[in-house]
Amino acid sequence: MKKVLIMIAYWIAAMLVTAQILVSLDYDLRQATMMSLAFLPSALALSFFLPKVDRTLGRKERIQDTVFIVLGVMSMAFLLLFLLQVILFSYLSDSRRIWDFPSMLRNPFFIAAILALLAYGHYLLEKWLEKRFPSTYPITFNSEHRKISLKKDDILYVESRDSEVWIVARDGQTYRNRNGITQWENLLGDGFLRIHRAFLVNVAESDLSSPDTVHVGETQLPVSRKYKENVKVVLASSQAKGPEPPASNKNP
Repeated sequence: MKKVLIMIAYWIAAMLVTAQILVSLDYDLRQATMMSLAFLPSALALSFFLPKVDRTLGRKERIQDTVFIVLGVMSMAFLLLFLLQVILFSYLSDSRRIWDFPSMLRNPFFIAAILALLAYGHYLLEKWLEKRFPSTYPITFNSEHRKISLKKDDILYVESRDSEVWIVARDGQTYRNRNGITQWENLLGDGFLRIHRAFLVNVAESDLSSPDTVHVGETQLPVSRKYKENVKVVLASSQAKGPEPPASNKNP
């Protein structure tokens, strides 16, 4: 519940800051607050869809997917801004102002900058909340027409295989799912590490057995050159911390 309230507070604060920016475009505070609402669904869409770009694709495909998402979000933002302008000044019976659209709100770079800041702030807050309030809810997904629920800690690694991924659990069970490995990376968040375009591993269950391989459970997985340095840093830090000492049972 705390996570939800903090996220709501962020978006309220973000809309108020955006409204203050719009005040400088000759809107009064009430009008600017209403106009700032046009940025909310667009920024949420950007923060939702952009992380879903599959980083295992080639550079050209990634750029193409990103451009399509940005263009779609920008189109939504311009449409909402125009509709709110019409509604706002029709309500005020000031038809002359309906078409008097501030030049800055016609500037795609200005709109893109605001959306990027709002979406990036949401991304950073989401990461902080995951660390501050780790989720204890199980991950629920479909596997071969069955609904599966697993705790994050019970997942050893995720492997991408052509059009599906395999989720390998601590108990030896393997589940198949149609979501891409990048979506799983975003879903699992902190505590999981990408070591290869096809592998995502549970950091707590992983050991760097050599510069090119990671030992997860009973399995050796390859580390690609792209991720090698990051894997070395993250796993070395995790191993240096070591397991938490058991609680003492001695009475004082």
